[in-house]
Amino acid sequence: MKLSRKNIWTSTRDYFMIVFGIMLYAFGFSAFIFPEKIVIGGMAGFGTVVYFVTERFAGYGIPVAVTSYAMNLILLAFACRTVGRLFVWRTIFGATILSIGIGVLTPLFPEPIIVGQPFMSAIIGAICCGLGIGIVFVHNGSSGGTDIIAAMVAKKSNVTIGRTMLYVDMCIISSSLILFGQVDKVVYGFVVLVIMSYVCDMVINTNRQAVQFTIISSHWDEIAAAINNDAKRGCTVLDGTGWYTRQSVKILLVFCRKIEAITIFRIVKSIDPEAFISQGNVNGVYGRGFDTIKLKAKPSRPKPVEESAPSSPTSSNVAV
Repeated sequence: MKLSRKNIWTSTRDYFMIVFGIMLYAFGFSAFIFPEKIVIGGMAGFGTVVYFVTERFAGYGIPVAVTSYAMNLILLAFACRTVGRLFVWRTIFGATILSIGIGVLTPLFPEPIIVGQPFMSAIIGAICCGLGIGIVFVHNGSSGGTDIIAAMVAKKSNVTIGRTMLYVDMCIISSSLILFGQVDKVVYGFVVLVIMSYVCDMVINTNRQAVQFTIISSHWDEIAAAINNDAKRGCTVLDGTGWYTRQSVKILLVFCRKIEAITIFRIVKSIDPEAFISQGNVNGVYGRGFDTIKLKAKPSRPKPVEESAPSSPTSSNVAV
């Protein structure tokens, strides 16, 4: 999209909402979850484990913000060639804001806001965190954490990003059983994980599926060029016929990630507000720019060579 006052405002609004979403996540974690000693998923949960382990054995707990930020930078150093520059920049920005937010808010809440109600604190904290992460994803942001691990695993195997994040978060939450020896802490952690995931999906209306767009517009060439240049996604141009007008039309077929859908809508609306657009969820997209089929194909068995029977005058196929 061309640089204009409207586009500058859109980008500014996106970054403002990303910061707001991250700070909402930091508030939910610092005010409700961390004071109750509940270990959740992600780098915040890993930082919680490190804090209480170092506090128990060294007498001083390493702040969650420091551990979270350091782990994000380490993971990005390994994943920078895999996930791309844009993802790295967004993750650095999100991780920086998140570490600042947790570092500032955690000392302000030495005790939970709702005293003596750990289950209620877990629910409210999970809702705040889920809303915050959902807002970040809607505005094309990233908070890092297990997203980095999931992105690296997805490049090397057919394990989905969501499943990888779930496995990593389950391992982090389960470690609280060894740390505290209390089953209720583990239960609270999984309650936070479930509610947070559900609320996040409600906000962004997706479970990280891909999206298929069908776009019909008289300005199809401008839209296709803008999608290529601004959204960094490919377009397929199909020929069609409008049966009502009996005229030939061009149809754009576009695949993108769910969190990139808002970018496609903005591009189309800025060029042709009257364009016809349909959007549908796709459970799997494989190819350049998306997932790669990494299954090993079974070796094909050689077909047995059939021996031809020698012809003889007595055979039934001999004409009489």
